Amino acid sequence: MNETALLSVAIFLPTLGALVLLFFDKAAVEAMRVTTLVFTLLTFLTTLAIWYQFDPEVAGMQMQTSYAWIPGWNINYHLGVDGISMPLVLLTGLVSMLAAVASWSITKYVRGYLMLFLLLETGMMGVFLALDFFLFYVFWEVMLLPMYFLIGIWGGPRREYAAIKFFLYTLVGGVLMLIAMLMFYFGSAESQGESVFNLLTLMEIAKNGGFNETMQITAFIMLFIGFAIKLPSFPFHTWLPDAHVEAPTPISMILAGVLLKMGGYGIIRIAMPLCPYGAQYAAYALVAIGVFSIIYGAFAAMAQTDFKRLVAYSSVSHMGYVLIGLAVWKLNEAATTTEGADYWAMGINGAMFQMLAHGVSSAGMFFMVG
Repeated sequence: MNETALLSVAIFLPTLGALVLLFFDKAAVEAMRVTTLVFTLLTFLTTLAIWYQFDPEVAGMQMQTSYAWIPGWNINYHLGVDGISMPLVLLTGLVSMLAAVASWSITKYVRGYLMLFLLLETGMMGVFLALDFFLFYVFWEVMLLPMYFLIGIWGGPRREYAAIKFFLYTLVGGVLMLIAMLMFYFGSAESQGESVFNLLTLMEIAKNGGFNETMQITAFIMLFIGFAIKLPSFPFHTWLPDAHVEAPTPISMILAGVLLKMGGYGIIRIAMPLCPYGAQYAAYALVAIGVFSIIYGAFAAMAQTDFKRLVAYSSVSHMGYVLIGLAVWKLNEAATTTEGADYWAMGINGAMFQMLAHGVSSAGMFFMVG
């Protein structure tokens, strides 16, 4: 198989599995569970194949594939993987496969649950592999709806409240992200001659000072709020304890293991590269938010008697370390080079290590307790 096709396979193989489930009789519960597990296993094996083809010695994006999707708006189906997204793609494949095993405990509306579960995996994979801002946004929203229904239908006694709260928080973040995305789209026309959604092109424009400081600061604030909700960091965290407590255990695995990492990834991939001045302007505020999240989350976790709520607050604390690592970014006046590059490298490496460690450990804890 062409190595560039592997990325599309990793994204849409779960969707194919969801379509296959439509042809099962609703009474064939065991067969549908096995089919779901097979498709998540195949997806995980695909991520391993991507990792095998990936060369860690090569800087920049690898295995890129790009096709015109909506030419009139310069929207492309553009995928790629680098050293930041590769570990998160592997994490998504692994946690999704384990969550499929844990889903054997689901007995209500099994086909609907499994189809939404597989669509959720497609959304998560797409977020980590998309290199077109519009495509990234589509996958981000694709992730929202399955999670809303998975909590709202298969959750605990207060599932409707938790699902609506999750939906509203994520919706607000999505609207802010949409506004920022359109700002960059129309703002890129001045230097490019045409508006683009290509993230790599937008990063190059930002690196060369193509977006003014006011725009960058405004866009960074909106993007940060959108991604901080998903991270989550204080004070955007209050949806997480309710979602964790009410969600079925396999979905709590996905929530803690993968979804929270999407916030950190968004800051790394989009917010900071597209808004270098904005990141510099807000750096000390981000450090303060990170420190407060660490302390607040730790003390709140110690006060909990419910295991899921404990993990939720400890996640707020752990993601505070991620935020501090990502805030270690200082630019020179021209915004073309990075001062203290070694410190930035330590910051992003530490943030990535923390996200991966938390993803494996938190999903593993939920998997053990069932």
